Amino acid sequence: MNEVSIWTDGACKGNPGVGGWGALLRYGTHTKEIYGGELTTTNNRMELVAVIEALALLKRPCVVHIYTDSVYVQKGMAEWIHGWKQRNWRTASKKPVKNADLWQKLDQLCEQHQLQWHWVKGHAGDEGNERADQLANLGVEQIIA
Repeated sequence: MNEVSIWTDGACKGNPGVGGWGALLRYGTHTKEIYGGELTTTNNRMELVAVIEALALLKRPCVVHIYTDSVYVQKGMAEWIHGWKQRNWRTASKKPVKNADLWQKLDQLCEQHQLQWHWVKGHAGDEGNERADQLANLGVEQIIA
């Protein structure tokens, strides 16, 4: 299986507000950068969209290392999603899961690959994370422009 590394980030000016997402994908010597944005959204939604859009680009099953500075995304996929699915997309307190539409899309994409989730501290010098942050802000800029 091909091995791909993906760094993702989301940005929001106001929360909710104008938001952007960005992702840097690396496969061997190949690099791809993607970004986009939405007029009214939240930071958590943009963090999820970044991962969804990056995984959607993969054409075949891969071993994927996802690097995110979002505890929400990392813990959601590593810890919380199993319980949400068992409870029909409800939290332990029986409330609907926020952003369930995006969690469900992400879950479907993840089933196609072997994923390893890595949390990285944001704005701490991780080259991939810094670039994903820049891309997310480009996503905001394209909406504002």
